[in-house]
Amino acid sequence: MTVVETSDGEVLEFIALGGGNEVGRSCHIIKYNGKTIMLDAGVHPAHTGLACLPFYDEFDMSTIDILLISHFHLDHAASLPYVMQHTAFKGRVFMTHPTKAIYRWLLSDFVRVSSITPRSSNAAPVLFTDSDLQQSFDKIEPIDYHSTIDVDGVRFTAYHAGHVLGAAMYFIELGGLKLLFTGDYSREEDRHLSAAEVPPESPDVLICESTFGTAVHLPRREKESQLMSIISSVIDRGGRVLLPTFALGRAQELLLVVNDYWKSHKSIQNTPVYFASNLAKKALTVYQTYTSMMNESIRKQFRDAQSNPFHFQYIKSLRSLDSFFDAGPCVMIASPGMLQSGTSRELLERWAPDNRNAVIITGYSVEGTLAKDIVSEPLQIPSMRDSSVLIPRRCMVEEISFAAHVDYKHNSEFIDLVKPKHIILVHGESSPMGRLKSALLSKYNSLKGTEQEIKIYNPRDCEILQIPFKAPKPAKVVGILAENQPKKDDTVSAIAVQRDFRIQIMDPSDLRAATGITYSQVIERQRIRVYGTPSLIEHHLQQMFGSVAHVKQEEYDTVIEGLEVMDGIIVWTHPQESYTLAVIEWAGNVLNDTIADSVLAVLMSVGTSPASLKVTAKSHKQSHGSDSLVERIDRLTAMLSQQFENVEPVFESGKPKPRAMAKIAEATVGIKVSVDEIDAIINFSDWSVESTSKALKSRVQHVLAQILETISPLSQTDNKV
Repeated sequence: MTVVETSDGEVLEFIALGGGNEVGRSCHIIKYNGKTIMLDAGVHPAHTGLACLPFYDEFDMSTIDILLISHFHLDHAASLPYVMQHTAFKGRVFMTHPTKAIYRWLLSDFVRVSSITPRSSNAAPVLFTDSDLQQSFDKIEPIDYHSTIDVDGVRFTAYHAGHVLGAAMYFIELGGLKLLFTGDYSREEDRHLSAAEVPPESPDVLICESTFGTAVHLPRREKESQLMSIISSVIDRGGRVLLPTFALGRAQELLLVVNDYWKSHKSIQNTPVYFASNLAKKALTVYQTYTSMMNESIRKQFRDAQSNPFHFQYIKSLRSLDSFFDAGPCVMIASPGMLQSGTSRELLERWAPDNRNAVIITGYSVEGTLAKDIVSEPLQIPSMRDSSVLIPRRCMVEEISFAAHVDYKHNSEFIDLVKPKHIILVHGESSPMGRLKSALLSKYNSLKGTEQEIKIYNPRDCEILQIPFKAPKPAKVVGILAENQPKKDDTVSAIAVQRDFRIQIMDPSDLRAATGITYSQVIERQRIRVYGTPSLIEHHLQQMFGSVAHVKQEEYDTVIEGLEVMDGIIVWTHPQESYTLAVIEWAGNVLNDTIADSVLAVLMSVGTSPASLKVTAKSHKQSHGSDSLVERIDRLTAMLSQQFENVEPVFESGKPKPRAMAKIAEATVGIKVSVDEIDAIINFSDWSVESTSKALKSRVQHVLAQILETISPLSQTDNKV
């Protein structure tokens, strides 16, 4: 299905291969102006094997230029080795330094858990191996926050997202279009992370998470108080508390909360607290390394107290349940958070039948996972090893969300701050996302139909969303032109060079140094015979183009003259006996080609144009004296003969006809036209017509007027031809 917002301009194409009206397997494609960017490559926690992947088979992965990973959680990054090693993907991959450090350990654990999970004979294959993970890891390029990376015209900058350590939102610029991808983000500062940043520029498109829809979170302090109150009551009645959580991210936040509470309450300090995760020790090492990327509270403890807040005095790390002595009350923070497998699932099945115990869901639960199902307090839960075996559920179930996702309040405030023109909602179940879209449409309803209107979309997986844009295409002047800026009305010869989306205007002499490209100029020539003199050619060109400049060049010790038209077209003239050979020469380009075509058309009409007769007659009178009069009388006689049968010259009365042709013109005072023995005399003195027939007189006057209009110099020669 394709959703198209019709308008003129370039088209942004957005495709959710995962994370469209769902939480899990986040993967989004952006296509614009020949560039393709992929955002995240996760898996769906409720599925296994190929079924957990985004819909990679619905897209040509070889066309992707850049892949940006927002953070290390499995639903955003766990299919990256599959993409890099088992698809046609050839692009570059970027993530922040902490994300890359944690990604390696997190996915190693993912491979280990996938390999040891009980599997049936028809179970789906493992997505990738440790070898795939290592090879993909070596190709990942780590980046710093606030550093701008340029890849073939695509610029992107990472900003703090607040969700987990290393989480980034990306501000992307390509071809004048600006996009902001939030990934998972939080606008509330917690015990170790700062709130998400607001980029300094407003995007045209905001790709925004919608995990909690229109829900509003409790304040952090209130959630912490509620959590510790439940834990204390369970311990007082001799029960055990299970806090399923991701191994990295929210787990570290909960560890800080619990450790601080134990430190200030001596009455429960004898109750053990465990962190059950194979990644615990490695994870804490990474967290200790990147304290500079945490909030001021953490940095202050390192700087002033010189103590490590991630050295937990009251919490013990538990690598496996084999070394766990399960006796008496305790608190267990265990992964994974979705209760699909692993330590948290094993402990749930062990503790669920006892009504003194409690399981507290502290993170976001994805549809289709046990963590989501158990919130509804089912009477039984299926066994991890055999789903046909049902285990009674008598333990208490509570849900207190410490998930570092924005609620409606923070999400809408952030949208107001960044001021996007278009919002694409992702990473949210269909119902919460739909409610969020409706709430935002209502909020911005007053802007509908104005230039400030905000359009909101919530595409489903594999649905193609097309949004047109008229993005500006700025050009930068560089090199000599930038150093010596032309003045107003100056004519500048320059070359425009486009690399991806960047346009540079430079002097031709700078081209090689700036780009490594050389250039050549194509000189075009056209030869034509013109039946007229060079002066006649100049006259016609002046009539068409205005001022025409005279130019000369030496060729084999001979000076050739020419005419330059419109500062670009040169007509070299080579006079011959009965014609002039004209050579049209110009530098090939769109403008010059058009002018050259016009010059050629003018030259082809010189020999047949009535204007040529006027110019020729006048020039002959001025330069050749009586010889030209003979020619003109012959021409006038010839033109009259075309209309009348008998035409002959009239001489002065009483004088004989001269014998010499040169004297005939001087003696001629008129022309006699005869039709059916009726005469009409044309007097050269005043161009009057005399005749006994009014009809013939009128006809001769009419024909004479047309001839005189054509060869007007005849009437401007001292009352004589």
